[in-house]
Amino acid sequence: MLKVTENPPLVWPEDKSIAEFSGTWWVAHTKARNEKAMAWQLATKDVPYFLPMSWKVSRKSGRTIRSLLPLFPGYVFFCGGQAERLEALKTNRTAAIIPVVDQERLVRELEPIERVLLMGKPVMPHDYLKVGQRCRVIAGPLMGAEGLIIQTPKETRLVLQVEMLGQAASVEIDFDMVEKIDD
Repeated sequence: MLKVTENPPLVWPEDKSIAEFSGTWWVAHTKARNEKAMAWQLATKDVPYFLPMSWKVSRKSGRTIRSLLPLFPGYVFFCGGQAERLEALKTNRTAAIIPVVDQERLVRELEPIERVLLMGKPVMPHDYLKVGQRCRVIAGPLMGAEGLIIQTPKETRLVLQVEMLGQAASVEIDFDMVEKIDD
């Protein structure tokens, strides 16, 4: 298990947002449990990437264990041309490289997740939902983000979907910070 300081950064280069990356987006479908190692290798080759991760807290033998785990297990998003794609393949940690058909849509879907993670808000994996009310955030740091609103007994959550992967993540949100989108 890695120490907190041994985990790769969520975004590489760390001083940029994924919206600032230039080039073509690719999705690396990694071999099992290779996401962090691949991110480190991409960083050493100066290949821009995004690896969304969230904290998981568990108890084992009376000890509390905190682990930083990929939000979308098995996937690392990276940007560049054919040279960067080749570097990703050279890591020998990929099962497949998935081309991104709709570049703008992928960035639009990933940006709110990046913002929430960089704010330090707790984000957790969520089942991908096909049905439900689509909403737009009208206030706060996620303003403009779109997703599905779900209600649990304790809280309201905004589900942020990454359509290409068929996966999603959710974050707690105040109900008065969203408006209904008429489809």
